[in-house]
Amino acid sequence: MAIKLFAGRIRYKIIAVVGIAVAAGLIATAAFYTTHQERSVLAQNERTMRKLTESVIEGLQSVMLAGSADIAQAFADRLKRVPEVEDFRVLRIDGLEAFRDNSTIEEVNERRGEEEFLTRETEARIRVLDRRDPNLQRVLATRTILSIYDEDQNGDPTLTFLSPIANQKACHKCHGSARPIRGVLKLTTSLAQVQRDILQARQDSLLVLVVALTGTMLLTGFMLGRSVVGPIERVTKAMSRASTGDLEYEVPVGSRDELGRMAQSFNVMTSELRNTYDGLRREQDKLTTIIRSAGEGIVLTDGSGCVVLVNPAAERLLGKSREEIVSGGLEALLDDPEAMRSWLAEDHAEGPVTVRYGRHVLQVFASTIHAGDGHVVGSAALLRDVTEEKRLEEELRRLSTTDGLTGLYNRRHLDATLETEWHRAARCKEPLSVVMFDVDHFKIFNDMHGHDQGDRVLCRVAEIFRDTLRGHDIACRYGGEEFVAILPATPASGAQQVGERIRAAVAASEVDGLKVTVSVGIACVPWVVADSPRHLLELADGALYDAKRAGRDRVSMAGEVGGEAATG
Repeated sequence: MAIKLFAGRIRYKIIAVVGIAVAAGLIATAAFYTTHQERSVLAQNERTMRKLTESVIEGLQSVMLAGSADIAQAFADRLKRVPEVEDFRVLRIDGLEAFRDNSTIEEVNERRGEEEFLTRETEARIRVLDRRDPNLQRVLATRTILSIYDEDQNGDPTLTFLSPIANQKACHKCHGSARPIRGVLKLTTSLAQVQRDILQARQDSLLVLVVALTGTMLLTGFMLGRSVVGPIERVTKAMSRASTGDLEYEVPVGSRDELGRMAQSFNVMTSELRNTYDGLRREQDKLTTIIRSAGEGIVLTDGSGCVVLVNPAAERLLGKSREEIVSGGLEALLDDPEAMRSWLAEDHAEGPVTVRYGRHVLQVFASTIHAGDGHVVGSAALLRDVTEEKRLEEELRRLSTTDGLTGLYNRRHLDATLETEWHRAARCKEPLSVVMFDVDHFKIFNDMHGHDQGDRVLCRVAEIFRDTLRGHDIACRYGGEEFVAILPATPASGAQQVGERIRAAVAASEVDGLKVTVSVGIACVPWVVADSPRHLLELADGALYDAKRAGRDRVSMAGEVGGEAATG
């Protein structure tokens, strides 16, 4: 239905445009023809009246030359009764009507020297035109007939002729030769009939125009519908079906003109689209298989931010259903919208971020996808489960930094940590202490009770050692039965208290019924002068051996001589 309405509108628009163009042409032609006819009628009427005026002037001159002035007056009065003549007057050059007084008769009798013409018994001075009337002056100056279009009292159009009456040579006997114009003939005719003829011509032209326009529109509509609109409707119908996914429909090619080539091109286009669509569908099937079978979680959105794809791996890793992920949106994917927004805004040049979510450790790569012109077409989040990798990594890190027997930090970690704390203490001008101890007579434990027993002694001492230290102290196994504690920001007095606690705790314990003691050596900067972390350890080791020489199971402070600190 929508196709038919759309096609119908196209049909009507084309017909309307063509109709307007044709109508404009016909109207312009009719207007030109009508105007030309009106001008022709008016010009013909003017020529006719001009001939009439010239004939009247010739008749008056003939009468006047015959010496019958009274006949001239009767002739003029008779012309006034002609239906088309509204006014007819013979004027003197001063604008007064002639043949109404005796001034001309007296002038002629005086010039001829005899009473040849009888005077009138009654006289009247009738002024028709003012002496200074511009039209009168123009006629006298140009000696040509002047046409004047005007209206009468009823509003009807009129045509007035002012025609000069020449003073011919035959008239000089009575009127002299001083004036070239004897008078002016004023003839006024009504143009009402002419206007009626013009109106009738307009009506006839309008009727012809309507008939021609109607016929042209019908013929144009039929021809356009057959040769233009019909093919366009067929292509439009095919395009509409193609927009709904029906690419099998083909447009009949009925001609070899532009419309036929357009239909043929459309058929080629739909054929190419079918092939492309089939290829895309195959690729989509492959991509769908890859995405759904991928071990990584994949979540995609469109340009408006709506989630459009969630694979099973994402549901499994997040512990959420597809519906929950879609309704929550990409920003709430990991229940931290602010973090997700920041990830989407970054370019991840340094790689994905690692987060812990539930029971999983996930590597998250979130990105906003832009088109070539810069507008956002969607966003994507890739979730990779690295829980086992992180566990193995932590285990490897632990194994690389801890002692396998005691679980304390090993010698490698000891050296690295002591180096760091040494520089920090120097930079912050804080004290740094090292506590070193070993198990007294440990070789006897191994010789008398075996290495297994010796290992149990070391493990028990390590446990007491770890539990005795403060939270920020670092417990390390230095090697064999020797242990070292790094005490950041701890002065000599504090270090001595820590060493004494360790000694006392070990002495108060038993391992499989065996008593164990330790000897402790302490070195602290700036209590002693050491130029390197290794030197500090050597000082603590020296204090340890001082404790052993002093009888074991005791604490000895490096640099302490008779209770006073050494100065060098």
